[in-house]
Amino acid sequence: MLDAIVASFGNIFTVKVILMIIAGLFGGLMAGALPGLTATMAVALLVPFTFTMNPTEGLIVLGAIYMACIYGGSFSAILVNTPGTPSSIGTTFDGYPMAKRGEGERAILIATFSSAYGGVIGVLFLLFLAPPLASVALKFGPPAYFWMAVFGITIISSLASKSILKGFIGGAIGLLISTIGIAPIGGDVRFTAGFPQFQGGIELIVALIGFFCIPEALTMISNRTQKFHLTEAKHKGGILFKTFLEVMKRQGNLLRSSILGTIVGILPGAGGSVANLVAYNEALRVSKTPEKFGTGIPDGIIATESSNNAVVGGGMIPLVTLGIPGAPPDAILYGVLLLHGLRPGPELFTTHSEVVYTFIMSLFVATILMIPVGIISGRLLHRTVVRLPIRFLAPIIFFLTIIGSYSIRNNVTDIYIMLTLGVLGYILKRLDFHPGPITLGLILGPIGETGFVQALLMGQVLPNKWMIFFIHPLSWVLIILSLLSLGWPLLMKKFSKRWKIKEMTIDEN
Repeated sequence: MLDAIVASFGNIFTVKVILMIIAGLFGGLMAGALPGLTATMAVALLVPFTFTMNPTEGLIVLGAIYMACIYGGSFSAILVNTPGTPSSIGTTFDGYPMAKRGEGERAILIATFSSAYGGVIGVLFLLFLAPPLASVALKFGPPAYFWMAVFGITIISSLASKSILKGFIGGAIGLLISTIGIAPIGGDVRFTAGFPQFQGGIELIVALIGFFCIPEALTMISNRTQKFHLTEAKHKGGILFKTFLEVMKRQGNLLRSSILGTIVGILPGAGGSVANLVAYNEALRVSKTPEKFGTGIPDGIIATESSNNAVVGGGMIPLVTLGIPGAPPDAILYGVLLLHGLRPGPELFTTHSEVVYTFIMSLFVATILMIPVGIISGRLLHRTVVRLPIRFLAPIIFFLTIIGSYSIRNNVTDIYIMLTLGVLGYILKRLDFHPGPITLGLILGPIGETGFVQALLMGQVLPNKWMIFFIHPLSWVLIILSLLSLGWPLLMKKFSKRWKIKEMTIDEN
């Protein structure tokens, strides 16, 4: 292993490979920053260009694009309140409020350093702990996936701290939207209103664009006579070093979120869209000032961005060791490996060890190079966006949302769905419904439904089929976590009242 790692550095540190990594990073950043262009699409579009390369170079370029695309989604999340990728949903919660008060550059720098930190942790797990961690992923059967979805839904109680009732209503709306189309198990056609176009269901990216982007654009238009929504702050000297120290001081949040991202990445089908919300919830849960989350604080950005980039390394653990893609982009990389005659599995580390370790170490190098590339790109994008008048920015946002929605499936119906959900999102926003719980329900709906139905089918062999949900120790772990997550806000309110009473009595004495 050590010999292969040393040899991999010799393969990476050449002018050609470094330039390829930098080009992949710039391309991934731009793709991630554009709403609608997901990491999966970016990697898939660039696959044909790797056919003329050798296997090592092709994997290096695609890995750099993948890593940068996940990070690039934070740019639009911070600057225009629209997650460029599903992995950046949570970044909008604190990134955009920070940009609104003139700290957009600081928010982007926080996202940059956090993403690099999470990416490094994910790659280190991939490098040293791939085989044992991959075996853990195999223990997640349908019942565990169902309880994982339930645990994810309980996060709403923390995300919607202002009104838990509205939060769960929003989550229910997301769950209902996720049931439109053909059932994942059984193939029943549901809630299509007779339109064949709805049989494919509501595309997640289309819904994200609708719920996050359109309401913000409509708000800009309705408030066009007021001051621009982003305040342009003057460049502060030493902000780069100050922000770096600010992020590095939060080691607890960084490590916890990165490890959570890696673990979620290992689970096939979960991915960054779940990891960033779970990490955000955990950061809020352990915070001494949970009421500040959602107002534009660094901890919120650190949690989401470190976790979603850690997913990259985590998702590749079951890919390279078991041949099981952890996320959709990993499935594209799986196909690339097969095209080059490399079959993922234990033998990959023995027969093609130099290729594998060169690829893994290139991810490490790409993560480090992402910092200077991200700083340059982030400053340019920030200055461009804050200087655009609303009469230009709002039409540009609408244009990009239409192009992004159409490009996913080349389907005009997706544009109408996106606009309809956008209007619905705008109305719900005026009624103080947060888009986070809605999208969380939309993401977890298919995971929970598939796990639920498959578990019931497995339970047919038991005296009582419902026992299947409670016979595995992993299910009980997730059940306990769900109960704790659901009751945590109520416990915090009780404890905070007691603390306030104690403080008042101390002050009186």
